[in-house]
Amino acid sequence: MKKDLEGLAAEFRDYLERETNSPLTIPTRDHHIRKIAAEINTGLRKLRKQRNKYMSGDRELKEAVTNISHDLRTPITAIYGYLDLLEYEEDVETVKFYIRQIQNRTDCLRQLTEELFRYSVIVSSWQGAYEDAMLNRILEESLLACYGEFAQKGIEPVIAITDVPVHCRIDRPAFDRIISNILSNVLKYSDGDLQVGLDADGTIWFTNSAKNLTPVMVERLFDRFYTVETGRNSTGLGLSIARALTERIGGKIKAVYTDGKLTISLRFQGENQ
Repeated sequence: MKKDLEGLAAEFRDYLERETNSPLTIPTRDHHIRKIAAEINTGLRKLRKQRNKYMSGDRELKEAVTNISHDLRTPITAIYGYLDLLEYEEDVETVKFYIRQIQNRTDCLRQLTEELFRYSVIVSSWQGAYEDAMLNRILEESLLACYGEFAQKGIEPVIAITDVPVHCRIDRPAFDRIISNILSNVLKYSDGDLQVGLDADGTIWFTNSAKNLTPVMVERLFDRFYTVETGRNSTGLGLSIARALTERIGGKIKAVYTDGKLTISLRFQGENQ
């Protein structure tokens, strides 16, 4: 047994010094040694999982800091540039133009900082207030709230909400924010159309043409700070917030891109699901 234990200790030390996913293997018939090795392997698997999670989080944090720095630097640089131009400009119309540009960049900064604050609150301390609701009704209400914005963009949504009552226990403010963020994404990237539906099984879906997207882009739509270049005044946090809220209140969200059309679908826990 002593020899087996020494072999187990040696392999464990070797395991810690190298990058490997292989379990510890001890050629022994001793039941106790094999049990110890199995326990160590269980602990190592958990340790490896936590390490991978940490490494992934570290990469995301670095990428987030880089993106935030870029997003903040761009409007700030523009603001300083227009301020320098204002110092020597005498033409009134040109001055007005520069001031409008400064205001525009300032609005971008305010939007970014507000979205960052909201995202941090959602992912760290959101506490849901659940209520019994009918998805058919609250989805219609959320769509009506955005009607004016769609009219300005010339988009006439095609609505296909089932007549079957779909009951759900849900956090209403979170639901409204999720739908609002998804529709805001549609306003930025749609080619001028939108279909919205609620199926009898409780699936909510949004489909719009988006020829400038690619499957690779769609895979990253829910990533923090990811933006598609054609979207203006985008912080890259809207769909990240939608995903965080959906998962926080027990739902699922996904995006699929087929034949030039983007479909975002939602599922929440409910009586019909």
